[in-house]
Amino acid sequence: MVFLLRWLVRLGSIAVALTVIIVLSAWWIGSRSIPDYDAAWSVPGISAPVEIVRDTAAVPHIFGQSDADVFYGLGVAHAQDRLWQMLMMRRTAQGRLSEIFGPATLQIDDLLRRLDVYQLASASIAALDADTTMALEAYAAGVNAWLGLVGQEALGRGAPELFLFTPDITPWRPADSVAVTFLMALQLTGHHDEEVLRARLSLALDDPRGLADLMPDAPGAGVAELASYQDLFDTALPRFAHATSTPRHPLHPNVLGRGLAGASNAFAATPARAAASGALLANDPHLGLTAPGIWYLARLELSTGGVIGATIPGMPVILAGRSERLAWGITSAYLDDIDLYVEAVNPEDTGQYRTPDGWATFRTDRRVIEVAGEADVTITRRWTENGPVLPGQHFDLATITPPGHVMSMAWTALSDRNTSIQTGMRLMRAQTIEDGIAAGEDFVAPAQNLMLAAADGRIAMQVIGRMPWRMNDHETQARMPAPGWVAANRWQGMTLYFANPRFIDPESGMLGNTNNRTVDRAFPLHVTHDWGDTQRITRLSRLMEARDVHTRDSFIEAQLDTVSAAARNILPLVARDLWFTGEAAPAGTPERRRQRALALLADWNGEMNEHLPEPLIYAAWMRELQQRLIRDDLGPLADEFQSYEPLFVERVYRDIDGAARWCDISNSTAVESCTDIAQLALDDALQWLEERYGAELESWRWGAAHEARHDHSVLGQTRLFSWIVNIRQPTSGGDFTLNRAATPGTLPDPFLNIHAAGYRGVYDFADPDSSVFVIATGQSGNPLSRHYDDLGELWRRGEYIPMSLDPELARAGNIGITRLAPR
Repeated sequence: MVFLLRWLVRLGSIAVALTVIIVLSAWWIGSRSIPDYDAAWSVPGISAPVEIVRDTAAVPHIFGQSDADVFYGLGVAHAQDRLWQMLMMRRTAQGRLSEIFGPATLQIDDLLRRLDVYQLASASIAALDADTTMALEAYAAGVNAWLGLVGQEALGRGAPELFLFTPDITPWRPADSVAVTFLMALQLTGHHDEEVLRARLSLALDDPRGLADLMPDAPGAGVAELASYQDLFDTALPRFAHATSTPRHPLHPNVLGRGLAGASNAFAATPARAAASGALLANDPHLGLTAPGIWYLARLELSTGGVIGATIPGMPVILAGRSERLAWGITSAYLDDIDLYVEAVNPEDTGQYRTPDGWATFRTDRRVIEVAGEADVTITRRWTENGPVLPGQHFDLATITPPGHVMSMAWTALSDRNTSIQTGMRLMRAQTIEDGIAAGEDFVAPAQNLMLAAADGRIAMQVIGRMPWRMNDHETQARMPAPGWVAANRWQGMTLYFANPRFIDPESGMLGNTNNRTVDRAFPLHVTHDWGDTQRITRLSRLMEARDVHTRDSFIEAQLDTVSAAARNILPLVARDLWFTGEAAPAGTPERRRQRALALLADWNGEMNEHLPEPLIYAAWMRELQQRLIRDDLGPLADEFQSYEPLFVERVYRDIDGAARWCDISNSTAVESCTDIAQLALDDALQWLEERYGAELESWRWGAAHEARHDHSVLGQTRLFSWIVNIRQPTSGGDFTLNRAATPGTLPDPFLNIHAAGYRGVYDFADPDSSVFVIATGQSGNPLSRHYDDLGELWRRGEYIPMSLDPELARAGNIGITRLAPR
């Protein structure tokens, strides 16, 4: 027995030693892909030496003797830190993910191939001006120089993921950078999802008022009565067609689905409203959280002066940031730049579709998608005069496509003259407000609100992006898919730039946008029916009006504000007949638990603080309440409304246009009141919370349910690597706070923070070098690097890093200087 035990100990020790050796070997091999920031390389393609100075946060400050050399340096820096991310974005745009990941990504490839994104990006190069073309070519040369060094110097393949996946890596091309802009446009648009859902609701609801309740316009303008979706077609459509599409892969550009395409805050003040007599601007774009994050901080020293701010790897532009003379920020404009068209197929010849002038032939071709581990898939692509035809598997289109018809998409981004990236180039050289506004004319998609502040004290906001020119008598006013053969439904081209909303030097001295309604214009110059915010703007307005003058710190305070205007507005409506009512109840009963919860909420100020139980009780209650209100009427379609819609709940509890009818359960004989439903929903929520977090209400914490989820798009779902590559942080904020932290609403973790401000910047022209910025993870995309998540804790705590253009300050605290010499 002793002999056997001795051998078991020996074998166990050997197994442990082998495991340690394997882990250390894997770590050593993987760590070879961490770049040495303090290295010197001889490279082709530059005219003079280039320096990439990494400051203490690993932000590169790039210096060269020509603009081309500086953009070359940015290409090197991006490739050093985010190579895998860049390769995945390029493959996504090309529709070539399945060559690596097999059938799991086939739907993404099918969509991107049908939209023909990469071909359009390649064709758009010819439409760019000389400066932009120069920058793209120099940037591509820098990326390729690093790819060459990785191969020559055995630098760990450039990214640890490339030890697990070994795709052919082709040289970076200027078209690849333009393709990334197409990909961002797809990520930031959601109007196709809105059109599909509105059509599905129109089919499901008996009372047309229900559509205005569940998908209301932002307050401020009336809604013209429209025909129901079914009335547009002779063929009957199912009322409750079940969505058959599978969950979207993490690499899908629209992975988060409806309502989470894009959001942001931006606000600016003139010197008259600033304590230090310099213009102020704050900006925090909101996108889905990932690891690494989409943003990458950089400083470029161009011939027109230094620029610093946020870039997206793959694109050689500062998308949000500042120079010595101008600061700029962006928010999603929610401009309706997509229309879906129902196209009638000729029953006598399926190669034809109906047009206002009769039958026309589809433009078609065939493409082969290589699929790892399976046979290649050949697809037949079709186009109508309105745009590419999309199969029913995409965006739940099958649920609303009548038999004998197909669905096509018109989208402003689908242009072979997409010059959006040129706007970024011109902004980096802009010196005045007028220069900044003029730069926006080149922008195509995704439409943005461009917020500007200048060193001379002026501020402005300009909507940039092409706006479709629609006819007044469009049958659905672009709210739902429309018959493509009706001339009145078709686009007549694009409106001119001057038609886009513009605000310059307001009398109040303040400008702000939270994706809220910016204009009250009738269709077709309405901009959109589906504005991105109705709640955060009320809180921002209150904070801006609370002070006569603002400072950098007051702008930071507003940017990090976690008070929910929705909670302050909705709770008194829903709980008005429940607060301080009822008889005393014994401990341990549902009645006592409900009274304790209501007592906590009665004293709550609406702050979505991670350390409090009240935000968790409120969020769970509203989620259960909305489901109780709609489930009996919508059936499975209620699954599309997992996220809490405060305008809907407000309409119900204020009984706007009879919306209180939602409170009566349609299948019961009793007549339920809104108070009854509110109480039942609260009991449901508290029971779920008790099962999840224990019986002590006071010990519940919003942060325990509201972790920020930064997942690696490929390895994040694997058991072996998820603990290394994913980042989790308990966070404050919520769906309707300025410090936005949007939740999915779906079980098992409905309150995760999945969509937030991945970049925050505050710029102060009274003291430009006191400006600050931060991103949500870190500069590196390598999970083995200490810079993979080092900025994440600062971001979580609401802290920032300096945003200085002083070269000596960057050099004084550098962690390494990469020196590039001409070969």
